[in-house]
Formats: sequence, C-alpha cells, structure tokens
Amino acid sequence: MDTLLTWLIAGVVLGFFFLRYWRAHKKSEAAARASADRGALFSDGPKAQHPLISADYCIGCGACVTVCPEGDVLALVRGKATIINGHKCIGHGLCAEECPVGAITMVMARASSGADCPAISDEHETSVENLFIAGELGGLALIKNAVNQGRDCMDVIAQRIGGLTASGAGEDVFDAVIVGAGPAGISASLRAAEHGLRALTLERESVGGTVFKYPREKLVMTSPVEFPLHGKFHKTSLSKEELLAFWEKVMQRTDLNIHTGEGVESVRKEAGGLFHIQTAIGEYKSRCVVLALGRAGTPRKLGVKGEELPHVLYRLIEADHYTHRNILVVGGGDSAVEAAMGLAHQAGNKVTLSYRKAEFSRLKDRNAKRIEEHMHSGKLDVLFNSMPTEFRVGGVSIDVNGEVRDLPNDCVWIFAGGTPPSDFLKAAGIAFGTVSTEEHRELQGVR
Repeated sequence: MDTLLTWLIAGVVLGFFFLRYWRAHKKSEAAARASADRGALFSDGPKAQHPLISADYCIGCGACVTVCPEGDVLALVRGKATIINGHKCIGHGLCAEECPVGAITMVMARASSGADCPAISDEHETSVENLFIAGELGGLALIKNAVNQGRDCMDVIAQRIGGLTASGAGEDVFDAVIVGAGPAGISASLRAAEHGLRALTLERESVGGTVFKYPREKLVMTSPVEFPLHGKFHKTSLSKEELLAFWEKVMQRTDLNIHTGEGVESVRKEAGGLFHIQTAIGEYKSRCVVLALGRAGTPRKLGVKGEELPHVLYRLIEADHYTHRNILVVGGGDSAVEAAMGLAHQAGNKVTLSYRKAEFSRLKDRNAKRIEEHMHSGKLDVLFNSMPTEFRVGGVSIDVNGEVRDLPNDCVWIFAGGTPPSDFLKAAGIAFGTVSTEEHRELQGVR
C-alpha cells in the first residue's frame, strides 16, 4: 500500500510538471504561429542571405532561436526550427554556426525576391568578367559580411591577375580599382596590399562609408570580424568610434593608395579587356574592379512642400549637436528610431517621430524594446498613421489619421531610405534579378 501511494504521489508530481511544460510549449508555439502570421503581413520573406533549415536533421534544441541577435526571426514550431519573421533576418549566420547537427545552411533569397539586386556569382563576380561587387550592394547587410566579401574578391583577383592580359596595358594600369572605402572597400584594400597588388581605392566622401554617418556610439558590429593585415576584433560589439579609430590607423599605412573626395561617375569595360573608370577629377584604367558601394544611394525624398528648406535633413551624425529644439523625425525603420531616441536624450529637445504605418514592423529586436520604453516614459512622441504635409520655418503640418496637426519645429530629419545606384550598375553592363551570370555572359559573348 505504501509503495502504491509513493508511486501515485510521484505520478501526480510528474504529471503536474509535464502539464505545466505542455501548456508552456503550446503557448510558445501559438505565439510563434501568431508572429509568423503577423510577419507575413509585412513581407513575403527574406530578401537576401538567410538560413535554410533541414527538417530531417533539426533536433529542435532551440540553439538557433536563442542565438539570433535580431529577436524573433526563428522559433520552434512542431518541434522544429522555423523562420517566422524572415524580413528581420539580415544574414548574421550565427544560427548556422550554433546548430549542433549542421541542420542550417545560409543561402540567398530566391531570384524573384532579389530582382532589384545585381546578379553575382559565388565568387562575388558580376555578369561583367573581372567586375566584382562586395558588401550590401550585393544584397547582404552586416559589416562582417562586407569585410569577408571584400577580402574574398581580392583573393580571386590575386589568383587571376597573372593570367590577365589586356591590349594597351602599361605602367599606368592598376591591377584593381576599388570603388568605396567602407568596410568592404577597406578590407579589399588591405587584402590587395597583402597580395602585393597595385590597387587604387576611390571614395566619394570619407573613409568609413555608411558607418561614418552613423549617430555617435551606434553599435556597428555584433560578432567578431577579421580584417586583413590587422587580425581579428575579438569583441562581440564595436562602436562607430572604435571602428573609425581603426580605419584612421589604416589610412596611415604607406602601402595603401586611397583617394577620398573623388566619386566615380562611370565604369566601362573596353574592347581590349581593361576597365575605364571615370571620376569628377580624372580617369583610370584597371584590369579588375571591385564595387564596394553602399546600397542606400541618394536619399529618397517625400515630395512634401517645403522639403527644400535648409532645416530639413536626411542624415544625422552627431545628435549631441542639437539641444533645446522642437524636432521631427520621419520614418519607421531602425535609422529613424535610433536617430529619434538619440535626439530625445539631448537636453531640452522635444522629439516627435512620424511613421506612415499603424505600427513598427521591421525594427531590430533591441530597437523595438527601446522605442517602447521611450514611448511609455514620454521621452518622445510617436505619431502612427501620419505623414507630413508641409514644412515651414518654425513649424510643420502633419496629417494624422486624416486630421492635420500643426507642430512647432526647428529641425526635421527624413529617413525614407535611398535610391540605389541601379542606373550606374546597368550602365556598367551588370545584369540584375533572375538573369544568371553565365546567361548574361553568353548573351554578351564574354565567355
């Protein structure tokens, strides 16, 4: 009798914990399904590099779910890892590294999703032979990816350079011209020096590219990254200031040839096989070209009356330069939210964030949590379903759910994305979308 009672008590205790686990599991899975349905409203899936999960090998350990720095990109559904918010994935690849059974591989999105991206090979080569693309222009975000691609492009060039012959090649011909001095361009420049190649790097603005334009203290890396000729940054986070300080040291190297303030206007492959690179200052010839441009291009404008006024801006570099002002930030992405929060922390500022949709849908997980805290604490005002209708000196009119409001205003920042340099790429002969590199080369008679 005592034994039976003991087993009965043990069964009740085990049943209690099993029921508790089962309910928690069902609740978690229901939340994942709801998040997946919600994500489908905002996007049709990943646009670039993302995880491909093999259900046959996945053991449902959840390691990939917890390691993702972007929040609820992945979740366990029916005991298997599943992409539920693909539009939030920016290709970290940590999920694939963490998977203990190798059930995850990183792949690019289907061609229809990348129709506005240039077609590039596994070696990052475009449809034009010896013309490469590195960094976010090829569809990948993250500094780590840009650094790796810049390095890999130059490795390919170093392997080929001995066999490249071109008519008219002389001492004024470079082995490689690198367009852009952001993370990908710097990595490619360092790798070129490591290989002993004769290279030139051209940058329209300042070394650092997009990173240089980030607000102060913005987190720019979330995992270790290795630069050629320097080694590995072992820190899992690195601020804008730390990265720019490193690039300042890079600029002091005597084996690098970097021209800042010299934007490239066109890249053209000539009949003899050489590339002709035209800038506003001069022209250059090269056997190979690496395009390490950003994807944002020219800031996109709203077409609102008064948008040409000098206090309407599209880039925030140092938030602490603006204090005791009435500020409007327009946009609902990470850049807009980060700028609004940065400005809201400055003394005396009253910041309003205007977003045309009913809720934020594409924010990184950490930004989504921070903006909620700022809204609840009253540090800044967020106007959903709103759009500015007129900018004036000292004021702005905003349509909020069909009602026009007038707000006092000293400065406006617009973060509506940018127009990618598609025309520039097409003029260079680069194919886009579903046309494969091999198909395009056959059409052009290149190979």
